[in-house]
Amino acid sequence: MPLLAACVAGPSEVAARPSVTYTCCETADVETLYEPGQTFILHWIVELLDDPTATAPPQVELNAHLTGPFATVDDLKAVAMGTKNLPGLVTFTAEPVRPAGTPDERPVSTIVIEPSAKPGYYNLVNSVADRESKVSGESIIQVVPSS
Repeated sequence: MPLLAACVAGPSEVAARPSVTYTCCETADVETLYEPGQTFILHWIVELLDDPTATAPPQVELNAHLTGPFATVDDLKAVAMGTKNLPGLVTFTAEPVRPAGTPDERPVSTIVIEPSAKPGYYNLVNSVADRESKVSGESIIQVVPSS
């Protein structure tokens, strides 16, 4: 008895990538020395992808917060890694930013450093999240005594 086989060609699906991505942040954002009472402004870096399979970007949420103060960078890193616990830390949080995903958009997150903030190193935690994933990163900023 002969064996019959058939192939049916259907549309192939290629995983679509978003046409815009966001990362933290401009160098000046983290290299500037801040004083209590100032506003930290995180300028999100927008990267346009030159990809023919790219689609409209999914709705993303950009978040950022500062936690500190830490006397040393080593203390900051130890707490961030979970190997040390320090009392008296405070967190200053930016409102979530939900960019439209347009090529000319330049989103920013703003964090008010309270006037009562103590000098030291602060851990800047930033994240980009959509419905399917979340990517986060960390940087260090320094708050110095008011002049």
